[in-house]
Amino acid sequence: MTSTEPALQHVLDRERAHHERCRAALAAMVEGAGEQVVAGEDVSASGADAEVLGHGLRSRAKALRELPEGPLFFGALHGEEGELHIGRLRISEHPAEPPLVVDWRAPVSRAFYQASARDPQGVAVRRRFGWAPGSRGDSGDLTGLEDEHLARGETRAGEIVAREIERPRVGPMRDIAATIQPEQDDLVRADLAVSVCVQGAPGTGKTAVGLHRAAYLLYTHPQRIRRGGLLILGPNRAFLSYIAEVLPALGEGGVRQSTLAEEIARCPVRGADDEAAAVVKHDARTAEVLRRALYARVRPEGAGPLAVPDGSYRWRVPEAELARIVAGVREEEPPYEVGRERVRARIVRSLREQAERRAGPPTTAWVRRVERARPVSAYVDAVWPRVRPEEVLAGLLGDPDALAAAADGLLDAGEQRALLWRRRPRSWKSARWSEADLVLLDEVAGLIGHPEGYGHVVVDEAQDLSPMECRAIARRARFGSLTVLGDLAQGTTPWAARSWRTVLAHLGKPDAPVVALTTGYRVPKAVVGLANRLLERLDVDVPAARSLRGDGELAERRTTADGVPAAVVEAVRDALGRQGSVGIVAADADLPRVRTALEAAGVVAAGPEDLGARVSLVPARLVKGLEYDHVVAVEPAAIAEAEDRGPHRLYVVLTRAVSRLEVVRSRPLPF
Repeated sequence: MTSTEPALQHVLDRERAHHERCRAALAAMVEGAGEQVVAGEDVSASGADAEVLGHGLRSRAKALRELPEGPLFFGALHGEEGELHIGRLRISEHPAEPPLVVDWRAPVSRAFYQASARDPQGVAVRRRFGWAPGSRGDSGDLTGLEDEHLARGETRAGEIVAREIERPRVGPMRDIAATIQPEQDDLVRADLAVSVCVQGAPGTGKTAVGLHRAAYLLYTHPQRIRRGGLLILGPNRAFLSYIAEVLPALGEGGVRQSTLAEEIARCPVRGADDEAAAVVKHDARTAEVLRRALYARVRPEGAGPLAVPDGSYRWRVPEAELARIVAGVREEEPPYEVGRERVRARIVRSLREQAERRAGPPTTAWVRRVERARPVSAYVDAVWPRVRPEEVLAGLLGDPDALAAAADGLLDAGEQRALLWRRRPRSWKSARWSEADLVLLDEVAGLIGHPEGYGHVVVDEAQDLSPMECRAIARRARFGSLTVLGDLAQGTTPWAARSWRTVLAHLGKPDAPVVALTTGYRVPKAVVGLANRLLERLDVDVPAARSLRGDGELAERRTTADGVPAAVVEAVRDALGRQGSVGIVAADADLPRVRTALEAAGVVAAGPEDLGARVSLVPARLVKGLEYDHVVAVEPAAIAEAEDRGPHRLYVVLTRAVSRLEVVRSRPLPF
């Protein structure tokens, strides 16, 4: 702030007093929400109306009660709208009065993120508040403030923003409501109807953008989103645990956060595929193989004519007409179960037309009796049988002839052999399904009947999705929109994407814009420079990252092959002398000897799932999406050689540090 020290103290005292007023108002809001729940349960209304009202009131009260402790505002605007304090939640002393704090998602708050000296947007002064680290919302923790006088042409990146971005990383991911940058804000506030893909270099905040977009959509379109539902899809449970507290901190609970495997889990995984089988199962061509296998069960040939008794009379439908009915429904390509009922309905229509010509329009009771007539049901079951996805897939993977017929012209002989079960189970009920089989079962289930979808789906680490996994997500967002987040350079699965256009086509959103975030706010410049050297050798076309952080540190510790564990211990001890979390990342093969060395040295290292641990030992395959203040990367050459896309995995490892990266190696770097 440009004023003198006494003036600054006066302003701080005034802002602290305002914060005390906000705390009192919030406490009253929490108490009032609880009273509304009690009153709402006594209202006179229909059962359905009372249930909807009660659910809304209880949800509101629960969200207010469970708000994390912390400062109630992080910024303020002075300008045409008067003085507005910006925070994570709207706070007011009375609903009809101007708010004490404006929600960061409100339209009027956008100027806080977008205004500049070139375009002040009616803002004379933008103020940011500095709070003591770890503050739980005590007004005395307000320790400083910075003003940007936009009306005077003053725009600068202040120390408060830098300190907030660079705060040590211990525990779960934090929200970035106080530090959202203009290019991030554009993505967060994109319209609900718009699907968007974010190609984000490491440290650019793409995951935070996706989560804040979810919070924004819940705020802006509460009825539409809650009616359709909002789904956050992450790559694994460790990642979901890491991001779990962001939405509640922004006042949004009740959002489903899941993995795709959990979403499509029809049965337990008890089997495993070799890589050749998994690659074929995840290939988009397999979708057509499954479609052929399912519809191969539709067989009108040889079913004969249909005769339906009606008292002493028999209504008849010739075989040729029945074949035309089935063929016509097939051409329409409805979901399989819908097709069954269309065949039934058209048979009944044919019978009804006969009855009308003979005796006039039949009664509704007559139509219903014919619909349920045994010969009609028997015919439908014979030509368009009811099936389960497990039956279809088991019939395909266990029968070489059935697979050959369905895969003709799509899969070669070697690919078909890779798919076939080595030992056929007695029935689909005893099959040992693999993770990839669950994707295939979901595909067949989607052919039989469309799954219930969501209003919006946020998909993180999307570069690792296979075409078949993308199709599973597309079915759940058929009438909704997507926020797709990822980095092609971090693709590590055998089917990892090389192009976002291909991914978006499989997701059913081929025209979604792809926006690149290249400015890093978390990863230091020295670390980004090292990672960019590796990026040049990866088979993806993505822009190199740049970092706004000049602090950070890159170190290297060379040793012999036998000396690696001891060198790791030394590196960890050095890191523990600094502030923040420490992540030790190694290839799976190196984990046992590193853990043994750490235990012998008395260093306790948790796994990646323990987010509050000071020291974590993490296999390279599980570090994606996680961040640590200090990363000790163990033997990069071994990480790069551990799998086909090992160099991409190494790129992930090298970009997990937000303060300091130390490379421990006995072999040359693989780039």
